[in-house]
Amino acid sequence: MQDHSTSPRFQHAELDWDDSGQPQSRQYGDVYFSRASGLAETEHVFLAQNALDRRFAELAPGQAFTIGETGFGTGLNFLCAWQLFDRQAPAGARLHFVSVEKHPLTRADLQRALSLWPQLEPLAEQLLDQYLAIHPGFQRLNFADGRVSLTLLVGDVLDCLPALDARIDAWFLDGFAPAKNPQMWQPALFAELARLSAPGATLGTFTSAGFVRRGLTDAGFDMQRAPGFGHKREILRGQFIGAPTAVARPWFARPGQAPRERRALVIGAGLAGCASAASLARRGWQVTVLERHAGPAEEGSGNPQGVLYLKLSAHGTALSRLVVSGFGYTRRLLERLQRGQDWDACGVLQLAYDDKEQQRQAELAGAFPEGLVRPLDQADAEALAGISLPGGGLFYPEAGWAHPPAVCRYLLARPNIELRQHRAVLSLERHGESWQALADGQVLAEAPVVVLAGAADSADFPQSAWLPLKRIRGQITCLPTTAASVALRTVLCAKGYVAPARDGQHTLGASFNFKGTDTALSVEEHQANLELLEGISHDLTERLQVAAQPPEQLQGRAAFRCTSPDYLPLIGPLADQERFLETYASLTRNARQIPDAPCPWLDGLYVNTAHGSRGMISTLLSGELIAAWLEDEPLPLPRDVAEACHPNRFLVRRLVRGEG
Repeated sequence: MQDHSTSPRFQHAELDWDDSGQPQSRQYGDVYFSRASGLAETEHVFLAQNALDRRFAELAPGQAFTIGETGFGTGLNFLCAWQLFDRQAPAGARLHFVSVEKHPLTRADLQRALSLWPQLEPLAEQLLDQYLAIHPGFQRLNFADGRVSLTLLVGDVLDCLPALDARIDAWFLDGFAPAKNPQMWQPALFAELARLSAPGATLGTFTSAGFVRRGLTDAGFDMQRAPGFGHKREILRGQFIGAPTAVARPWFARPGQAPRERRALVIGAGLAGCASAASLARRGWQVTVLERHAGPAEEGSGNPQGVLYLKLSAHGTALSRLVVSGFGYTRRLLERLQRGQDWDACGVLQLAYDDKEQQRQAELAGAFPEGLVRPLDQADAEALAGISLPGGGLFYPEAGWAHPPAVCRYLLARPNIELRQHRAVLSLERHGESWQALADGQVLAEAPVVVLAGAADSADFPQSAWLPLKRIRGQITCLPTTAASVALRTVLCAKGYVAPARDGQHTLGASFNFKGTDTALSVEEHQANLELLEGISHDLTERLQVAAQPPEQLQGRAAFRCTSPDYLPLIGPLADQERFLETYASLTRNARQIPDAPCPWLDGLYVNTAHGSRGMISTLLSGELIAAWLEDEPLPLPRDVAEACHPNRFLVRRLVRGEG
């Protein structure tokens, strides 16, 4: 599948507005909803044809329902489904809404369109509050404290749906009319709808075109005509009666349904652990977080300022797509914290510090929309930064910095999360359907599910000792602000970074020490950080009066990043290494063979680690990915990106390389 997630063809919807204030797409020359009544049309075509009134009411507490949609448009269908779900579904039930949109509306246009329906205003305001950092790829938005989630797939439907891993209970087959948008209404679309459908999934669509009905029938849907709405005489509804599609590679299959007891144990209270705990707690789990320090974020997540640094690739790599999706999720969550103290969207300026970086930036500038990143010449960069710079670079206007400890505290601030301190070395043992965490032979906590989120220490258990994790020491330098340094208005990055002031200090860093084994402050690394600062801006170096501050007297902080050999995190369920290598030994002889054998999972054992220097961007969304694996929900990332982060990738590589 060709990936267009970073294509320069991305553009927002271009709208014309009629005399009654209703929008029409300039790209497709078609309306977004019926001029008679968009609300009534949605209720008839999508809610009624999928029998959502009854199906929502029949959900059990803790049960989830998933709707898939082609064409998010103004969000009208989503808001109507959400409103009905609120009215009919029991407490504890959850709604997942997955929608594809090639040309998302700008926030201003979305606000104008949604103002047409005052009866949806309470929900529309929540959507608008979260409608930011909407960029190409998968974007996860959470509402109503996790009761409702929206996964917005920004891109062409025939690129996005093949990347989706979900089981859809009801389809809203929307989008502009086949005559206006023939590129969408293709056999490939109908095949993807079938692949993603749960047994008995239903479908509603406004079109009654014969080729659409025949195409859906061929794909496995039992299609029927139904009375239309407004001027339309007929519409279509259907039910999926085809066979489910098997997962191609069993080592990336879903481990199965969540355990009967919704209790989890998370080991590690850094960003990854706190995010894992929060995502499970939002789904009604009781979570115990074990932390060996006095509080959360005492190690790698404890720096005063973490930069939302999007080091992207113009080639649509798994890491780049993870970064774009993670950035959007993080950015939306930060809106709930105190701006200026806990975070700031001051932007990030990546300086073009040498010829190689200039070439890389030139490629990026044409690969991503300007709302995510745009090039600046030296004059514009200096005007934006507030200080003199050696040149221009790429500016990420929605990025900035965050205070990781505040983020961790926010994530843990739920009544169904308990933080427990421990000091002794832990061990893990499986007893019946539960894992026990022990220290000195005493059980500290037990639960059916364990998430290892202790950075490189996640490999300290026999069950996870095979994980290829490595530590890289990093030291930051904290420089006190001066009357002149407060002019810095944005984060500056080159070979290091420096952030605008927080609590009277600028954070400068960070060193990469592959040999360091402790966290004692190093004068040499302070000196190296000051050299990085000089490379970023001689002007700022002088403003901070660096020459008057002996390196041995500087304040700072050292901790260890945790990375993997391919610099992607490890997020997902763990397998039994020995049994895995035995089960799939044939991969050593034929790497293309797909053995017909289920993966030997370590039931209920998961890992979330190795986020490296991008943790501020990737960790928060990683909690949603852990929860999706556990709860059999739609994955919040493209399937191939989730697989690229799956711990089993390293066991497969061992076999393919003959190292098993």
